[in-house]
Amino acid sequence: MTQPKQPAILLLADGHVFYGHSFGKTGTATGEICFNTGMTGYQEVFTDPSYAGQILIMNNVHVGNYGVKKTDVESNTIKIRGLIARNLEEQFSRIQADGDLNEYLKVNNIVAIEDIDTRALVAHIRAKGAMNCIISTEVTDIEKLTAELAKVPDMDGLELASTVSTTEEYELGDVNATLKVAVLDFGVKQHILQCLVTRGVHVRVHPAKTPLSRLKEFNPNGYFISNGPGDPAAMPYAVTTMKDILKEDKPVFGICLGHQLLALANDIPTFKMHHGHRGLNHPVKNIITGLCEITTQNHGFGVDPEAVQKHPNIEITHINLNDNSIEGIRLKDRNAFSVQYHPESTPGPHDSRYLFDDFVGMMTAK
Repeated sequence: MTQPKQPAILLLADGHVFYGHSFGKTGTATGEICFNTGMTGYQEVFTDPSYAGQILIMNNVHVGNYGVKKTDVESNTIKIRGLIARNLEEQFSRIQADGDLNEYLKVNNIVAIEDIDTRALVAHIRAKGAMNCIISTEVTDIEKLTAELAKVPDMDGLELASTVSTTEEYELGDVNATLKVAVLDFGVKQHILQCLVTRGVHVRVHPAKTPLSRLKEFNPNGYFISNGPGDPAAMPYAVTTMKDILKEDKPVFGICLGHQLLALANDIPTFKMHHGHRGLNHPVKNIITGLCEITTQNHGFGVDPEAVQKHPNIEITHINLNDNSIEGIRLKDRNAFSVQYHPESTPGPHDSRYLFDDFVGMMTAK
């Protein structure tokens, strides 16, 4: 006989309440609510460090239907704070899977709620914008949940990158490789590193607050500035390091948070987006080639378009075809470039992996 489902509640900061049922760990979770438009790749999404501090809505109707696998991860633990979905599945069809989603969430201490009308919820977030929320599968008193939700800090102004960065340096790839890249880790995805390694690069990954003096000890041919969570404007230490790196006049490649830090290092401000871009089906135009790419995205902050357009040393290279937001820039006087989206694309199409080839080409030319 099937066990009855345990009731669960989702409360938004604007007072809207959604009722569903418990999945995963029994408990309470808080964070900024956001949504992902991807139909697959849920495990890679859950383990993406850029989702730290957020409660995630998965738009797809069924999540968990192909189970979980040890290799389908971008970090060693789930990074989202909570999960919201229409149907969360315990039974899975993939014979190669190591287990089911419910147990995976429990092991990782993730509170989840299902049987939510996610179409209505996403429409609400698109209209009202990103906001904090609370999920509880143990508390049903709305007043208590409201009081708890009021304690949650806003993402705007929140520094989270150092909380997900590696605490110790580590290296990947052939130690005898011709090319070496110093990676500054603000929450780097493992497949980003793999995209470098498969191109014959030896990488050393450094903690977020590593100074340039230590990065230089690796004698790198180039620098990679990673993705990560939180507000880039709350990271003055990283902006200082980026400015120091640019003085080295070696190839620099930034992704997502790294893109925002490159902008800040050139006195271009960032801003909190209304509801961000998250998914693996976002169209981006490469202005240089005129070609369109279908991209993987995960960001809630962007760079100021007016400041970029007025900057004498910055060239826009990519734009988002949904809202014309800036998706890529490069410096005119040196080999430094960045994109807001995720060219490693796990999950997602591989349209943009040429950017890793461009980075390697820059280092080879030097």
